[in-house]
Amino acid sequence: MVRVGIIGGSGLDDPKILQEVSEKAVETPYGKPSSVLTLGQINGTDVVLIARHGKKHQLSPTQVNFRANIYALKDQGVTHIIATTACGSLKKEIGRGDFVILDQFIDFTRRRKTTFHESFEEGARHTPMANPFDVGLRKVLCEVSQILGFKTHSSGTVITIEGPRFSTKAESHMFRSWGGDVINMSVATEAILANEAKVPYAVVAMSTDYDCWKEDEEPVSWEEIEDVFNANVDKVKALLIKSVSKIA
Repeated sequence: MVRVGIIGGSGLDDPKILQEVSEKAVETPYGKPSSVLTLGQINGTDVVLIARHGKKHQLSPTQVNFRANIYALKDQGVTHIIATTACGSLKKEIGRGDFVILDQFIDFTRRRKTTFHESFEEGARHTPMANPFDVGLRKVLCEVSQILGFKTHSSGTVITIEGPRFSTKAESHMFRSWGGDVINMSVATEAILANEAKVPYAVVAMSTDYDCWKEDEEPVSWEEIEDVFNANVDKVKALLIKSVSKIA
């Protein structure tokens, strides 16, 4: 039976898209997840939703207990995970409000717990990560987004930085030279852990800004991110609702 986990990112901490809603507080071997779990349904499909940064967006990217979040979703029987995230564009072709269905990441974080396997006492554990985002889920997200008429990029490499600060111009240009398409502060960590947990994982990334590399644009601000995401949040909700119904 399909049970979909949704990780709500910035601007979608509490999207109110579920029916038959209940909440469940859980503990994990890795501590508490970011928020209580919201359980419900979307068009008959069981869904478990978690707010990545907490219900009040009180957790900075470094404070997020990614291991507890992924563990909690798997422990609730989740068979697939869809995450949402705001991101900065590193390419002029990716405009504000565009969706990017990510297929690769570069992990530039420094302070995260990125594995469930901290000890090899019971044997070495090295998780393949060549293709960290699930092909089937990505296909569903791409097809649904295009059906809905949203401007969508069917692939993209995300640079995940530690945060909470934004990039310097030198860093932003470096990330562009590495082949990055967008930048954010969460996705790589989640993707790594979801792959270790063997739960198919994919991301809807919404471009909200141009980081700070674009000379004819003001450097990114949190206020700008919120404004762009809030202006497009209904599109993200529509994409999630229709996509969940197509996961098999």
